[in-house]
Parts: sequence; C-alpha cells; structure tokens
Amino acid sequence: MLKTYHGSCHCGAVRFEADLDLTQSTYRCNCSICRRTRFWPAIAKPEGFRLLAGEAALTKYLFNTRKNEHYFCQHCGVRAFGLGTETPVGLMYGVNLGCLDDVTDEELANAPVTWVDGRNDNWGQAPAFFRHL
Repeated sequence: MLKTYHGSCHCGAVRFEADLDLTQSTYRCNCSICRRTRFWPAIAKPEGFRLLAGEAALTKYLFNTRKNEHYFCQHCGVRAFGLGTETPVGLMYGVNLGCLDDVTDEELANAPVTWVDGRNDNWGQAPAFFRHL
C-alpha cells in the first residue's frame, strides 16, 4: 500500500516527498556506486516523487552507461535519490530509505530486500555474497 514519506539530505537543503510501498521489494546492489555509498532504494514512480526544496543544491553524477542519474547534495554529500532512466520498470526514482525522515525502524526492518548483482551486470540474480551490502 502506498504511503507518502518525507525525506531530506543530512543538512536539510534537499527535501522531498515520495509515495512508496515498503511492503514491496527494496533493493541492495553490489555495483561500484551503490556499494560505496551504501545506497538502499525503494522505487517511486515519477508521479509519486516530489522535490520540495533544494534543486539548486543538487549535483548530478553520471558514469558508465550514463543512463541513470545519481543526485547528491553539494553541501553535505548525501545521495537522497536517483533517477533510473532505463530500468525493467521504466522511468523511476530510487529513493534512499536512509534519507526518509518519517519512516519507522519497524518499517525498515520489515521492508523486503532484493539483492542485485550490478557489479557483473547480472540484474536478475543475487550476488554470491551480499550480507555486507
């Protein structure tokens, strides 16, 4: 069931709200950027994501295929969300669960996780080792 959550970067310059269903899968990936930033996203459809403040504080980072847009706050460095432009579900926002201000510990603990082997471009299978992600 969709619920509207509010989130922000660490310093609060970037604020957003997103309609998320945390009974659906969240994702943990071993690709170079997700592993390094400990990114843990839930998926929001484009109409379910609203940037409330801080557009000017965002820095966009593109790498590899340059298809996905990774956004960081230029003040505190936190990656609050990203935009997937070519994904199995089409255009979508990956919202970093660690940036949600009003999510409960219980909701996070119960959110299902799909482990993704992005390092080897094997998106449909979990990596051999994933507990560290």
